[in-house]
Amino acid sequence: MAGSSNRLSVRVDLGPRSYDIAIVSDALSAVAAELERWLERLTYRPHRVGSALVVTDHNVREPHAVRVCEALRQAGWRCELTSLDPGEQSKSLQAITPIYDALVAMKADRHTVIVATGGGVVGDAAGFVAATYTRGVPYLQVPTSLLAQVDSSVGGKVAVNHPRAKNLIGAFYQPIGVFIDTDTLNTLPDREYRSGLGEVVKYGVIQDAELFAYLEAQVEALKRRDPDVLRHVVARCCRLKADVVEQDEFERTGLRSILNYGHTFAHAFEALSQYDE
Repeated sequence: MAGSSNRLSVRVDLGPRSYDIAIVSDALSAVAAELERWLERLTYRPHRVGSALVVTDHNVREPHAVRVCEALRQAGWRCELTSLDPGEQSKSLQAITPIYDALVAMKADRHTVIVATGGGVVGDAAGFVAATYTRGVPYLQVPTSLLAQVDSSVGGKVAVNHPRAKNLIGAFYQPIGVFIDTDTLNTLPDREYRSGLGEVVKYGVIQDAELFAYLEAQVEALKRRDPDVLRHVVARCCRLKADVVEQDEFERTGLRSILNYGHTFAHAFEALSQYDE
């Protein structure tokens, strides 16, 4: 991990699909500068940039997604915003059609950037649209839930559900970057925050004993959502996931399946019980 104490950076090294993860606190307005810097580093330099569609859900629209869009507009971008209903029901082909509609309405082309601002559902839906609209447009992940920050925003797996199977319709499509402001976790409901902590503990159990010990020592700080501790924890988890993704980006060797750690059975239980919340 590189960077100052207030900004940490994790590199995901995937050759021409490489990108950075920036972890900051109370700096959401810096997203525009980061986006422009990352676009400059693309191996293909878009001949025209400056339009973006922020995809979010109704829970995250205020204040986070609106702030992201305002930051882009202040930097000279043309920015539109579209919202999904919160929850797993928005991960379907029917539910994501309004995202395509918004892109068509703004005359988006392959140089338009999609900015996924929200939790895992938003990231999956927006990433899938990015992979398929005009056969691929750049997209930026701005995860606002702990689970998305340490897991789903990293690695390029984007998908929507089929009525008979979870994440059946999808792609491996890497973002141009991941911008994480841990202060967005201050608005996260306790239940969702605890769910994210479960994912954090997973990394300690399967990959990093030192992280597990650190979590044990920082229980009270994690309870009060201490920004310094969260920034360190999120960056460490991103590094651990990146290490696995770099070795098995397309899940061909089986190594990446270690990250599931129970998800395989959990998805089966969800399907059998028709779980939808």
